Amino acid sequence: MDENADTLLNLRVIEVGDYQPLAELMDLVFPDVGGAWPKSTIMQLVTAFPDGQICIEDNGKIVAAALTLKVAYNRFSLPHTYADIITDDGVVFHDAKGDALYGLDVFVHPDYRGHRLGRRLYEARKDLCQALNLKAILAGGRIPGYHKHNDLTVTEYINKVRRKEIHDPILSFQLSNDFDVKRLMNRYLPEDGKSAGYATLLEWDNFFYEEDASSVHDIEKTIVRIGVVQWQMRHVLSVDDLLNQAEFFVSSLSNYQSDFALFPEFFCAPLMGLAPEKGSVEAIRFLSEFTQTIKQRFSQLAVTYNINIIAGSMPVLEDEKLYNVSYLMHRDGSIDEQYKIHITPHEQRDWVIDGGETVKVIETDAGRVGILICYDVEFPELGRILAEQDVQILFVPFWTDTKNGYLRVRLCAQARAIENECYVAIGGSVGNLPRVDNVDIQYAESAVFSPSDVYFPHDATLAEANANTEMMIFADVDLDKLKMLHERGSVTNLKHRRPKLYANHLSQE
Repeated sequence: MDENADTLLNLRVIEVGDYQPLAELMDLVFPDVGGAWPKSTIMQLVTAFPDGQICIEDNGKIVAAALTLKVAYNRFSLPHTYADIITDDGVVFHDAKGDALYGLDVFVHPDYRGHRLGRRLYEARKDLCQALNLKAILAGGRIPGYHKHNDLTVTEYINKVRRKEIHDPILSFQLSNDFDVKRLMNRYLPEDGKSAGYATLLEWDNFFYEEDASSVHDIEKTIVRIGVVQWQMRHVLSVDDLLNQAEFFVSSLSNYQSDFALFPEFFCAPLMGLAPEKGSVEAIRFLSEFTQTIKQRFSQLAVTYNINIIAGSMPVLEDEKLYNVSYLMHRDGSIDEQYKIHITPHEQRDWVIDGGETVKVIETDAGRVGILICYDVEFPELGRILAEQDVQILFVPFWTDTKNGYLRVRLCAQARAIENECYVAIGGSVGNLPRVDNVDIQYAESAVFSPSDVYFPHDATLAEANANTEMMIFADVDLDKLKMLHERGSVTNLKHRRPKLYANHLSQE
């Protein structure tokens, strides 16, 4: 994977015309067990169970794939061999009436390993299992690291892998993705010398499975996990120093399976301390020189850790004008931006920053979101514009130096959640920057707010950070509750608006 190239990932089903690049990828990844499957086998899968064959492409190039069948759980939760799934002639035994998925192969281009594409494919399989209301995902897992430990019995080897005393390239990955080893299968794939013919029978159980359900679950994501970083401003030695700290939080939030990570406004301000001799105007323009590097690195982090990142905000210099811009790094590699619209007196006076002109709702894989940078949340017109575009989650990266400044942001954010019937997450910074002119202290209590009604917490606060302490907070927001609120809330602000009346008053001003 070229770290300097723009990454644009897309997860989709495999199509008939994809065989050649898919075969080349299989040859590259599986040279020790026969390489690519025959075209007829892949076509059987695509024809018989198209939703189960998925791939990830980067700018149109297939770089990872997963192949899947439906099987009868009672049959394949018992010992079996690879030949029970695929014959020597390449015939696959797909059971259209099966009540479980069977994971065949998952393969990732060597240049893209370390970017968690395999995990993304596993998550897509889990989503499919839940959407089709199937009992479980089963898989026969090779243990290719076993040949390096032939002094151990295969059972001893598996137990050591479980305890993380030994790393197996396949079993370790499957265990980290919530699969359990149910039993050991001998002569599963006899030609697999590295595994001595053994395989583990792995199972992931669908917690939402309903025995007599007559319809599948809605595949649209309704429970979204928001992670907020309450960021400690501290002296840094370089941009890599700052980015390493940021990666720690991204990695931690990803480990908790967050869909979003919110960083504060101007979280990169410590880099101004690298040029303490500069005055305010020069320092903020010096800071803007790092924005492209930070933007590119954050986009890579979003892809690698499979998490959408709201990268706080950063200064951007365009045509000799300076703007305050927030970037949303999608986990597929695409990037959206939102300019700060209203500029504070401090930003105008000390940094000569200009305001943007438009706000927009951004479509993500976890809902429709908007971004209002700090002061912008204090203007209800912007939230209303986003509400008219059906915003579901509003992100507010902020930077305040005093508690009264913080309370302006907090109270207005709570008002936006109530009047626009959406969730609002605010994320700020704490600590101090004694070497940076005009930005020496911060105050924050980051939080996630809900509308105020019976469907939500009594105080309309889903999560809240301790004051002035570096930490992360999490909140699970239910997008379906917003739909219920819009139709059956105790009050329905959006439905009871009187736009014509408001327009008449505005026209008289």
